[in-house]
Amino acid sequence: MKTVQIRLSLVENVNRFVNIVGRYPFDMDLRAGRHVVDAKSILGIFSLDLSRPITLEIYQDNCDDLMKDIQPFVVAEN
Repeated sequence: MKTVQIRLSLVENVNRFVNIVGRYPFDMDLRAGRHVVDAKSILGIFSLDLSRPITLEIYQDNCDDLMKDIQPFVVAEN
């Protein structure tokens, strides 16, 4: 499992992010405080507080291609 902090502050960013993560077959969640949603769900993402960075949890160890694709959204890697 890999965890990174991302920021999705604009509607266009949410759409781009969902299009990117939707291309990968493994599961991913977004966590903001105690709220957890599927990272591939646009409606789920909009239910989170997007004014602050949120945590992306990737349930796959080999995700280098995904990390390259989402680099514009990454704030910090854990």
